[in-house]
Amino acid sequence: MASRFEVKSLSDVPRFLLKSLSSWSQVKTAPGAYGASLIAQPHKRVFWTLSAWEDRNALYAYAKSDPHGAAMRAMAPVMRQSTFTFWEVDSSSLPIGWGDAKRRLADKAREDAAGGGRRA
Repeated sequence: MASRFEVKSLSDVPRFLLKSLSSWSQVKTAPGAYGASLIAQPHKRVFWTLSAWEDRNALYAYAKSDPHGAAMRAMAPVMRQSTFTFWEVDSSSLPIGWGDAKRRLADKAREDAAGGGRRA
């Protein structure tokens, strides 16, 4: 799965980064997590994630559990835009490259803007 987050203002960036630190610690030991990475562009207010999971149940269990769940709830009011995309690959295709992930996110953002999906 890949995600792109944009916070509303530069003043929201430090809080987002602080909240994300605990989530990144959590993902290292999350059941079913194969790996995760983050690209932060704080001056643009944009953050990208890319992660590989055993299955969606493992991903959703991580997303709902604290500290990640608490961070999502706390940051919801300051999010300008979020895009999520999911796809399946064989484990022999890991790791997935950022170029592929960003292309998929751009496609999903266009689809969502056209009304073909739900934007969080």
